[in-house]
Amino acid sequence: MNRLSWLQKSLLLGLFLTVLWMTWTVPSSNLTYRAFRDAVVFILLPGAFAITHGRNLGWRVNRRAIRNTLLVSALVLPFYIVGSSLPTIRAYYPMWQTSPALLDFLPHAAQQLVVVVAAETYYRGLLCVGVSEEFGYKSIFISPVVYALHHVGKPPIELLLSGPTDVLFGAVDYDSQSLLPSIVAHGLGLGLLDWLVMHDPLIPPQTVLGWLRWLPIPL
Repeated sequence: MNRLSWLQKSLLLGLFLTVLWMTWTVPSSNLTYRAFRDAVVFILLPGAFAITHGRNLGWRVNRRAIRNTLLVSALVLPFYIVGSSLPTIRAYYPMWQTSPALLDFLPHAAQQLVVVVAAETYYRGLLCVGVSEEFGYKSIFISPVVYALHHVGKPPIELLLSGPTDVLFGAVDYDSQSLLPSIVAHGLGLGLLDWLVMHDPLIPPQTVLGWLRWLPIPL
């Protein structure tokens, strides 16, 4: 192991964590357990690995990161708003039981944010920002396939967009050398999506279906 480069070690750890995540099954309806598993596998283990090697996975905030956070959040916001009107999205979300009542929704959103932070630490931290010094901009393209595979079983349009979304988040975090942009855009966007689908659509579903009727997938 000592003869391996940081990049090689990171990729091996990434493979191990993917296998561990897939074999450590959790009840599909238990968000607390899911947040705990993801925090251990995708935050604690990569974090310990980085600390022991004197590396940074993007856990930093700087002015460039704040600027990019605002830009990418503004870019993805319309996708969450439009998506919240699609029948397949409204049937699938929220992924875990909650309600619009704040005493129910806020704990739900907080635990869901832990899941997002864990995913971003793994995909954009360990497999992108963490290896960018050795691998350069090509690190942006390490995780899209794995990221897409982890979206199998979700609505078809989400699976279709998962790869490009991974590249977008990776590019922004790579430019920022920070996970802040993807954590905010992904975390707050997912919370907003849950909130929107529990209320009447902001845009009539038939209007959105008309916009996207050219897509060869169920909507």
